[in-house]
Amino acid sequence: MPTSFQRARSEEQRAQRRQAILDTASAMLTEMPVAAVSLNELSRRVGLAKSNVLRYFESREAVLLELLDVAFREWLTQLAPELADEIDPGAPVRERGDHVAAVLAASLAARPVLCDLAGAQAAVLERNVSPEVAAEYKRTAIRNALDFAALVRKHLPELSEEDSLRYAGAALMVSGAVWTHAHPSAAMLAAYEADPSLAVMRLDFGATVREMLEVTASGLLARRLPE
Repeated sequence: MPTSFQRARSEEQRAQRRQAILDTASAMLTEMPVAAVSLNELSRRVGLAKSNVLRYFESREAVLLELLDVAFREWLTQLAPELADEIDPGAPVRERGDHVAAVLAASLAARPVLCDLAGAQAAVLERNVSPEVAAEYKRTAIRNALDFAALVRKHLPELSEEDSLRYAGAALMVSGAVWTHAHPSAAMLAAYEADPSLAVMRLDFGATVREMLEVTASGLLARRLPE
């Protein structure tokens, strides 16, 4: 049920209003894909006119970019103990590389909202924002990628800082791209059902991400480790 708001008159009230918009959009993402989240429905659910929502966020995409940052930070916080629990620091480096890939793939598969937002980032979410919002998002994305790379390097210290950042970047791009292909449209699902020979094109998200990250880690390590 939408919330009824009085006019925000203080900075605290404005911050509360802004957070309510984010919380409402976040709840919507648990019910529907990113593509189905509209500014009209968000406004209705939060109990504000669309013009009032736009006082706090310049577009639907600006709301979703902020949620992507929040989801990514939450994931990194949860990923650290997941990796620590699963990775044996005394295992051979290639085995650790495969285990890191497995943990990342399973962890991402358990976070569909993060993957859906990541899949929409470059093609959709970054297309309807101002240069100011775009720049601020990219600053936070760089910080997040550096933190992610440092977490990877903690378990794969054989990687250089530069290569760990390459690995982190590959993991982010792969997860977003594979998520999109692993969740085809209704028309594509109907085509797969009608002609099972086409189903080979449908990707399993977890298995595909894991395999691609295993290959990425192996390639980066092979360039640094002695023959």
